[in-house]
Amino acid sequence: MQSVESYMRNHEYTSRLTAAVVYAVCAAIALNFFWTPGHIYSSGFTGLAQLMSTITQRFGLKIPVYILFVGFNLPLLVFAHKEIGGRFTFFTAVAIFLASFAMRFVTGPAQPWTHDPLIDAIFGGIINGFGTGFALRNGLSTGGLDIIGIVVRRKYGINMGSANLIFNFFILLGAGILFGPKYALYTAIGLVINARMIDALYTRQQKMQVMIITERPQEVANALQNQLRRGITIVHHAEGAYNHRPKEILFTVISLYEEMDAYQAIQLADPGAWSSMWKIERTFGRFYEPRL
Repeated sequence: MQSVESYMRNHEYTSRLTAAVVYAVCAAIALNFFWTPGHIYSSGFTGLAQLMSTITQRFGLKIPVYILFVGFNLPLLVFAHKEIGGRFTFFTAVAIFLASFAMRFVTGPAQPWTHDPLIDAIFGGIINGFGTGFALRNGLSTGGLDIIGIVVRRKYGINMGSANLIFNFFILLGAGILFGPKYALYTAIGLVINARMIDALYTRQQKMQVMIITERPQEVANALQNQLRRGITIVHHAEGAYNHRPKEILFTVISLYEEMDAYQAIQLADPGAWSSMWKIERTFGRFYEPRL
């Protein structure tokens, strides 16, 4: 009889491999059906590979995007194996090589579906953002700046937002130099839509502060810790202004991905509890993140 641990491990592998396939197909469709015909560039290492492919083509070398994409990611896979771990590196490598394979064989139509670069930017961003967000939601990295961002966040507790913006600015600059300012603007639109789509699906990195006012603090704390594995701070001797009954205030930080689990745990422990939640930019100190 299959053990629970074995079942969970097999389920994890299946979900991550499925996410890798979805990401690969979405990345290839976005690239070959929309971005390349419309002279639109992606963000991160995919955009860098596009940019370098275009430059080499103008010098008569014509190095395909899928080869450059793998080449740029190989040093980071070595870095990921050292800093993050073998399992993470394995699944990231699977995603990268599947994406490269799909970029090679999931080719676009002989005639472009549209000659409007704005449509190419919008739909390329939607499709690629969906694939990337779906991969991240299932605990799968897509390589490139993701690897650097994970290491920096783990070591220093900060996000790579500024570095990503600078990196993508140079991609926009390259698009403008190669095809003209309007294509840089179209690329910017595609990048924003891509980022919004990723944020809509991937909510693990969005941290939320939760304040809970309850008359059953220990029951609520136990429920949250059992469900979410989060640290909780209890403030004693609060008082309700309406009925003056003694209450306690609980503070914790969760990811937006855990919002529904937190709500269910609170409701189960104390249906009369009141809580509020708001987004926070950064945490310092220990914040548990599931192993990748």
